Amino acid sequence: MVAGLVGAAALLLSPASDTVQAQSNAKTASDTIPVEVWSLRSVVNAVQISPDGKHILVHKTESREGDYLLEIYKTEDLLAGNSQPYRRLNASPMEIISASWVTDNHIFGTAWQVNRDRVPRPEADIRDYKSFSYNLEENKFNNIDGNFGIVELLPNEPDTILISQGRAVSDGLGVDPFSAFRPQAYYRFNLNTGARSLQIKGNEKTPSITFDNAGNPRFSQSVDPSTNELISYYRLPGESSWKELDQRYDYDDHENLYRVLSGFMGLAGFDPDNPNIGYMIDNRGEDKAALWEFDFTTGQFGKKLFQSETSDVMGIRLHSVPGNDHLAGAMYPDWRMETHWFDEEEKALYEALEQQIPYAHQISVSSRSRDGKRMIVTNRGPRDPGSYYLITEAGIAKLGSRNPLINPDQLSDVEFIWYTARDGLKIPAYVTVPKGEGPHPLVVQHNGGPHVNGMVSYDEWGQMLANAGYMVLYPNNRISNGWGQRHFDAGYGQHGLAMQDDKDDGVKALIEAGGVDPDRVAFFGWSYGGQAALYAATNKAGLYQCAIAGAAVADAEKQYYGRRNTQFKALDDWSKARGGLVGINPIDEVDKVSIPLLMVHPKQDRRVMYYHFEDYKKAIEKAGKDAQFMTIDGADHFSNTHMYSHQEQFNTKLLDFLRNDCGPDGL
Repeated sequence: MVAGLVGAAALLLSPASDTVQAQSNAKTASDTIPVEVWSLRSVVNAVQISPDGKHILVHKTESREGDYLLEIYKTEDLLAGNSQPYRRLNASPMEIISASWVTDNHIFGTAWQVNRDRVPRPEADIRDYKSFSYNLEENKFNNIDGNFGIVELLPNEPDTILISQGRAVSDGLGVDPFSAFRPQAYYRFNLNTGARSLQIKGNEKTPSITFDNAGNPRFSQSVDPSTNELISYYRLPGESSWKELDQRYDYDDHENLYRVLSGFMGLAGFDPDNPNIGYMIDNRGEDKAALWEFDFTTGQFGKKLFQSETSDVMGIRLHSVPGNDHLAGAMYPDWRMETHWFDEEEKALYEALEQQIPYAHQISVSSRSRDGKRMIVTNRGPRDPGSYYLITEAGIAKLGSRNPLINPDQLSDVEFIWYTARDGLKIPAYVTVPKGEGPHPLVVQHNGGPHVNGMVSYDEWGQMLANAGYMVLYPNNRISNGWGQRHFDAGYGQHGLAMQDDKDDGVKALIEAGGVDPDRVAFFGWSYGGQAALYAATNKAGLYQCAIAGAAVADAEKQYYGRRNTQFKALDDWSKARGGLVGINPIDEVDKVSIPLLMVHPKQDRRVMYYHFEDYKKAIEKAGKDAQFMTIDGADHFSNTHMYSHQEQFNTKLLDFLRNDCGPDGL
């Protein structure tokens, strides 16, 4: 079991001295955190231990404008107090954006480089990518052009992994409902030589494939173009042909949309002791998705393993020791991502970690040695931006943090609540509570999707606003996934209507509870949340003093016709609903804007293209409304493309607008 806290090792993972002038002030719990601190990219982005436990990989940046690099440490050196890295690696002029151990001796990752300054069409990237393998013994890289992701590590094939061409970079702010039906190619990649060979190529019938850890294709889904029905295919190891699951779903019926748009239903894993048994997440006609056994020999669902009363099963945990692969738990959203445990050993480990890691919230064993004796554990939560711990036979040592300049005591608690919308629907929400006595000014915050689950672990914007004195409400309004079929279906065609009412009803609930000043309420959102902010700018409910719209879908109808997909009626209807053909299109409402508005947009946004910003700006200026506009040049839609300068520009403007320009006297 986990030993007590000890000072076994301490990596020098703080940013360089140029990171921020206010570093010493930021560490004082009573002070307001400077905007420069909030604007840092993750100082330590990832830490992993090699499967043999002998080396530790750190993905980090050393200055606010610096690129990410890799450092490799010998574990024994760290335990002996030597914090000098064994290797330091970069990819200049590219930047390493991801890396992980795939064998005792090999690292696989991806680097990118900005090579264009404009986005010619939706989802077109301004970056070029190279994936790579790195041989530790030989200190040698092998590169492959393109953005490839790891599919399986193939433990029975030394020095070979299964990879596929990666999809667009995303951080959860939006889901492309058609991506699952675009054929992918899968390759065996030789880590020593850099050579790749085609394993299988997806097609119309089986576009995207799930494999077992031996590299056998096992599961796929597609839509029959003649009937518009979703079909699931499966096969046993060694079989060359697919069998069809006996249940089909009609994609001309919008009630079946949740199956694909949720993003988590389908095959989740395999029983390592019996390749004929898999684990499937499915709602099977019920409101909440459950975890089921699935028999590959018969194509039939077996027993239900777990179902939550309040939310969907959204994933599984396997045993944390590499190669064990036994089912350890089923994961479902609540005040955090909770786990229903099947494995008592893993449950005891996590309970012990929660007792010993400060401000424990969302804990994960991110990597572990094969003998189980050494591991890297991460924690992320309202009072922890993200921390990394090394656990060995000697005990626990903190290795670094995503933001080491923030004192946990400066951060705010987050409360998980349910409130009742005007039609009786129960809405789950997260409330970040600032320090001091209320009633507080309130900012309603909403980000992507609109169907993305908004569960909070550590929310940088929410914490920044709370540190500035604002209470922050993050509602999972109807159509958010993870809360069941009925919750999702209740939002169909309700953009700007019932979906917006849910947010307004959350404000009213907090006002009635006495925690919010009713004359000091603002709305802030990004992506779909930016679209919702444009709805809020008309202030039909009379609740808001201002609105801040980031990367907003301002002309939803134009967005729809620019990306129209009419193959499946239900998906096309869904796109129409998102596209303002059902519900409300923000650009048609500019004459109704009645409160100060700030609109911000990345110029190189591939998901919500820049024309939304330009067209809305022209329309609102023509209408003579009170609005401010700011372009973030060089940034894309997703936060991992936002450098320090982009974040500092936006965060400064956001706080200044709320303080000075929100309503008649500022918020």
